[in-house]
Amino acid sequence: MENSRNFVLVLTLSLAVLIGWQWAMDYFYPQPEEVPVTAEQVDTPAEQAAVAASGEIGGGAMPAVDLATSLGSAQRVPIDSPKIAGSINLQGAFLDDVVLKDYAATPDADSEPVRIFAPRGTAIQQYSQFGYLLNGQKISDDAVWQADGGTLSPGNPVTLTHDAGDGVTIELTYSIDENYMVSVEQAISNGSAAPVVAQPYGLVGRTSTTASDDFFIAHSGPIGSFGQSVDYDYDYDDVEESGKVSPAGAPDWIGFTDIYWLAALVPQQGAAPDATFRSLGADAYRADMIYDPVTVPAGRKYTATSRLFAGAKDSEILDSYQDAGIPQFGLAIDWGWFRWFEKPFLWLLKNIFEIVGNFGVAIIILTIIVRGLMFPIAQKQFGSMAAMKAIQPKMKALQDKHKDDKLKQQQEMQKLFKEEQVNPLAGCLPLILQIPIFFALYKVLYLAIEMRHQNFLWIEDLSAPDPATILNLFGLLPFTPPSFLAIGILAVLLGVTMWLTFKLNPSAMDPIQQQVFSIMPWVLMFIMAPFAAGLLLYWVTSNILTLAQQKYLYSKHPQLKAAAEREKAEKAAAAAEADGS
Repeated sequence: MENSRNFVLVLTLSLAVLIGWQWAMDYFYPQPEEVPVTAEQVDTPAEQAAVAASGEIGGGAMPAVDLATSLGSAQRVPIDSPKIAGSINLQGAFLDDVVLKDYAATPDADSEPVRIFAPRGTAIQQYSQFGYLLNGQKISDDAVWQADGGTLSPGNPVTLTHDAGDGVTIELTYSIDENYMVSVEQAISNGSAAPVVAQPYGLVGRTSTTASDDFFIAHSGPIGSFGQSVDYDYDYDDVEESGKVSPAGAPDWIGFTDIYWLAALVPQQGAAPDATFRSLGADAYRADMIYDPVTVPAGRKYTATSRLFAGAKDSEILDSYQDAGIPQFGLAIDWGWFRWFEKPFLWLLKNIFEIVGNFGVAIIILTIIVRGLMFPIAQKQFGSMAAMKAIQPKMKALQDKHKDDKLKQQQEMQKLFKEEQVNPLAGCLPLILQIPIFFALYKVLYLAIEMRHQNFLWIEDLSAPDPATILNLFGLLPFTPPSFLAIGILAVLLGVTMWLTFKLNPSAMDPIQQQVFSIMPWVLMFIMAPFAAGLLLYWVTSNILTLAQQKYLYSKHPQLKAAAEREKAEKAAAAAEADGS
């Protein structure tokens, strides 16, 4: 009767976990909503400095902007490089139009490319701007700059020019490389009769409504390297709560990241500008990079060069920029503690993919390779467990003999281990060694942009949840069930293989533990179902390999299975006797 009550309790708690998980996901990771943005919310650091200097209150309502209308303006300089396309808005000199040629927005064959930059006021706004404060004053964002150079492309820079009055001219010369880096030479020429105090700046602004989830395994949100140490500590909520966050240390780069995309400002080498994250209200945020003011004498010219990365988080490309002198740029991908395992795994996964031509097959092969390499460790673990089981009667005898003298008992136990040449920790150490390796493999699959939009059998995108769920008859019915009930084929296979793994392992558990372990696979099936299909494919493959490995190792160590089965029977008999009494 007691066991029945405990079983009901376990089942109730399991259902509570399922319901609580969905509630937590909806609460902490709500779906994005389109929110109009006002001009006051998207002001520049220069505007804020000008307001502070003059004591005036600036800003006014800026209506929501239609994307197509804004991009259709004739006042734009086109961008065309091997990896990105877009344009620079001559009104205000905003770089606010960037699409990535190599990445489609959806898995459909006719999909548009991914858009990562869009003008201010649009629902998906993200943009950059470079300029100068002149004697503490901001050049109006309504000012129209003059362009010279045609289309911005590798080897063909474009210069934007603005006459600031009183003989002062500002030039922004944009150049772009073969990948995702834009360099901006900010020049100011003082043709007046008096010196000018100039302060270069750069910024990236964006909305958080289109941001990817900031998950424990991969950071999304404000990011930067300060004093050659990458800071993943701040999320959008932190910046909103504080209003302004200024990380300690000289900035190496600063910006915003999603799981696959990055927009980051890189200051001039050797400079130490003030770098801050700001909340602008209504889910709008900005990363600022403001240099120290300089005095430009009459008849002189001053130049500062900044850079902007706007593109995909391809590890090879990020590492190449780091090798070229941008500190810690490769860590814009949140590799975590185990990156020394993760990068080799990613290299191997990409090379397998190049050979087999299918990313799902590459995941399966990589999992087999890793499990194969770890097999000697698992074999050593089972051998140690078998040795411990073999001396179990002697250990029991010592425990009974010295039950009133714990010190003597420990001494005799150590003596027994030494005589039998058994290390009681040898069974745990192999398991501990496997944890970082398998976690690293899991994280590689979560972070790898190479998995995005890759297909496998019925799955169109391995980076998205399994589309074939039970409630829509595995894709036959034309609707998508809520995520709580979206149990796909891979999730079912995950639950089944995990249940078989527990059943095959003849551990001597009490009845309550057995009930918990019987329910756990099905609870995890619900919890893991919304995860990327590629991750579930890895888990299912790993579980199948675990089943085969356990079957083989138990056949090599029959005494281990027999001892566990004996203990299991003894505990079941003791439990039955307790219930009867």
